[in-house]
Amino acid sequence: MENPLTPEVLADPVALTRALVDIESVSLDEKAIADCVEEVLRRVPHLSTFRHGNTVMARTDLGRSSRVVLAGHLDTVPHNDNFPSTMRGDLMYGCGTSDMKSGVAFALHLAVTLPDPRYDVTYFFYEAEEIESRYNGLTLVAEAHPEWLRADFAVLLEPTYGIVEAGCQGTMRAIVTVPGERAHVARSWRGVNAIHGAGEVLRRLGEYRARRVTIDGCDYREGLNAVRIDGGVAGNVVPDRCEIEINYRYAPDRDPAAAEAHLREVFAGYDLAITDAAAGAAPGLDAPVAQEFLAAVGAAPIGKLGWTDVARFAAMGIPALNFGPGDPNLAHHRDEHVELTKIRDGAATLHRWLAPA
Repeated sequence: MENPLTPEVLADPVALTRALVDIESVSLDEKAIADCVEEVLRRVPHLSTFRHGNTVMARTDLGRSSRVVLAGHLDTVPHNDNFPSTMRGDLMYGCGTSDMKSGVAFALHLAVTLPDPRYDVTYFFYEAEEIESRYNGLTLVAEAHPEWLRADFAVLLEPTYGIVEAGCQGTMRAIVTVPGERAHVARSWRGVNAIHGAGEVLRRLGEYRARRVTIDGCDYREGLNAVRIDGGVAGNVVPDRCEIEINYRYAPDRDPAAAEAHLREVFAGYDLAITDAAAGAAPGLDAPVAQEFLAAVGAAPIGKLGWTDVARFAAMGIPALNFGPGDPNLAHHRDEHVELTKIRDGAATLHRWLAPA
């Protein structure tokens, strides 16, 4: 296809957002958009551009004292009658408008139009953020080209509605198993109904009071929820097993080991198996470059309620935060949209931060 990312489009973050949204890129189908982004970046003389799979990386090498990362994922969740984009006044609707092609547009616009940033900049346009970690472009780059990730500070262009969301929560999934004993339902007293026994697990969840934790002035509200129940053998059998899947979102003052210990305390007396875990990230606001970014934004940061790829950078000792124009409450919704003023204001903020004095 003809590349829609023309010089005129690249010069306007709003037009660029719409052009990116209108390139279909559901997870694992990012080749077309990666091809377009790569073609654009390879024409830019002040950038060195590389590709791994459907992740495109470009960087300046100006000898600056600090290097920062701007990173955005190219993939979206599956469409829900919201592709291609549409315009309604000051709103742009479409899959990926908020999460996060408007953020990707920031990075691509700056990569092309800012040849002499005050820091050296590494731009990541990566694949498969919306699905399992093993497909994530940053995971694959960390395995194959870890040197690409080296930096002093990183900004993930996730939807934050134009404010800084610092760090992120950790996330953990677990299966709580309630045992029982099979019997014919006509003689149910001869068995133990595992589904009935699940009531105690649900009672503990219903009475659970989640922590609220403040770290570096940022509030993190935890959450512990049942997200799936599976049990039953047949319509005439008392079930001998019921599994309840639990999702725990925890503040970044806990690591996965502490989070697991907490779950085992909450569900003491039951078999509990951890099925997935990812550490959170502390706010990371102490670095001078982070303070300069906060000054450019001009608003107090808040804690990120959710997990993002800032955790990947934090695990490498690189402070990172989230900043983007989209509303995180609209991510993955059928009526996902972004305000044009948020795109323009956010692009101006990043330019103000990165442009030489």
